[in-house]
Amino acid sequence: MLPSSFPQNRGERLIAAGRVVLVAFSLLAVWLDPTEPAKYAELAYALMTIYVLYSALLAVLIWRMPVPHPVLALTTHALDLVLFTLFLTFTEGLSSPFFLYFIFSVLCATLRWQWQGALWTGLAALGTYATLGIYAARVLHEPGFELNRFIIRSVYLVVVTVLLGYLGSYEVRTRGDIARLAAWRHALPADAAELARTLLADMAGLLRAPRLVLAWDEPEEPWLNLAVWSRGEFERTREPPAKFAPLVAEPLAEASFLCADAARSAPTAVRVPSGGFLRWEGEPVNAELRSRFAIGSVLSLALRGEMVEGRLFVLDKPGMTSDDLLFAEIAVRQATDRMDLLYLLDRLRDTAATEERMRLARDLHDGLLQSLAAMALRVQTARRLLAEEPEAARAVLEELQGQLAGDQRSLRTFVRDLKLAALTPPEADARLADALGELAARIERHWGLRVGLIVERLEPWIAETLGQEVYHTVHEAVVNAARHAGARTVRIRVVGCERRVRIIVADDGRGFPFVGHYDHATLSRSRLGPVSLKGRIASLGGTLEIDSGPAGARLEIVLPRPRG
Repeated sequence: MLPSSFPQNRGERLIAAGRVVLVAFSLLAVWLDPTEPAKYAELAYALMTIYVLYSALLAVLIWRMPVPHPVLALTTHALDLVLFTLFLTFTEGLSSPFFLYFIFSVLCATLRWQWQGALWTGLAALGTYATLGIYAARVLHEPGFELNRFIIRSVYLVVVTVLLGYLGSYEVRTRGDIARLAAWRHALPADAAELARTLLADMAGLLRAPRLVLAWDEPEEPWLNLAVWSRGEFERTREPPAKFAPLVAEPLAEASFLCADAARSAPTAVRVPSGGFLRWEGEPVNAELRSRFAIGSVLSLALRGEMVEGRLFVLDKPGMTSDDLLFAEIAVRQATDRMDLLYLLDRLRDTAATEERMRLARDLHDGLLQSLAAMALRVQTARRLLAEEPEAARAVLEELQGQLAGDQRSLRTFVRDLKLAALTPPEADARLADALGELAARIERHWGLRVGLIVERLEPWIAETLGQEVYHTVHEAVVNAARHAGARTVRIRVVGCERRVRIIVADDGRGFPFVGHYDHATLSRSRLGPVSLKGRIASLGGTLEIDSGPAGARLEIVLPRPRG
């Protein structure tokens, strides 16, 4: 972290630079107009010269320090007060223009220690100034003592101290609010009720409010949800959507606002999109809602998300200001994002479940159902041979029996894969290669094809994340070639390359109804190619290219590595 990124160091650098500028120009002013140091001119010049050198050296030191030491700040602050008192004493006394150095001290204390620094430094400066005044008036009986100037400067010092103390207090409060917002927990509960309870508890602590009411609509639900947080107690109910409609007055529907007393037609401060505030008069909150929750002082915030709409009502917060409104708007946006995220995740889970059901249906269709279709053709062949060539029919039936046994094993494997966790990389790697080899042999038996299989650089991640998809993609592509293209020979090549897997299936059949090379975009735009296979590849984020002609077809499929 760079030194200038520390807040303390930024403040110390500013003070050091300000000190150098202030004392240098003060010395210049006294040198140009030497009437100012009337009492002890030489001593005043010497002190100011020393103070200029001291300020310059201190500035160099502070600008070179990565982090200022607290003791250094306290020491230099006390020394400044002592020297400022001496400047006041050795120049014009209570009438000296160096009185403004006390204001500089209060400013420095505010930068360093916020309102506490402003208060204690202001008291110290006021005590010093009052002591000098009393000493000049009662002990020295100076004829030049001006009571009116003494009173005005004393009051001026008090007012400046109070104002700077307020600014320091405001900074402390603002930093605390930001720190609490930054520390806000972001864990996402499993359901909307628990999320509402968590959000209201967090918002109550964040906004220091005893009661909150959250009203929102759920996607595709006909109810208005109400969640109430009252001094640590949580309650959630569902109400008919029209019961509290509209929640707020129509002119305030899109705005966040605060109102000191919602029970009367009182002026309401409204936050506008441009960043300013307007005043609106009228009853801001629905009368039935106001009566049910005894709403008096209220800060109301609009929830406008992708999935949810509603309002948050912050109730009974003492001393609400426009700053609370702005801060609450920032907080409620985070709350809205969390609610959106929950409902989006629910929708994603539903979508994922639907896609998984479609994938299972497609896998069963491409695997078991197509195998059953092939067996049905073999059964017809056996029936024709049964009367004329019983031995040939028996051989076909025995082959069908073996095929059924193989499909039973495949189905058991399919079900087991749905239940078991992923295998370790070496096991998955070997299993996918073996499964592709068994697939090639079974297709040769069932469809009378000659199948050539080449597997290259089958990296473990392919088997782990895309094993089933690679298997079913190869199966569907080869069966399509046998069933629709009348192919006699099919060559399969599966290659792992970087973060992709390439599957090439080439056959010597009739090809597709179109001739030439077609890339993925052209196939999609022209609605050409095998529909089911294209859908499978698209669902995986892959691409398909086809070269087709009278002598056969070549399919090149690229599947990317899934994210995560």
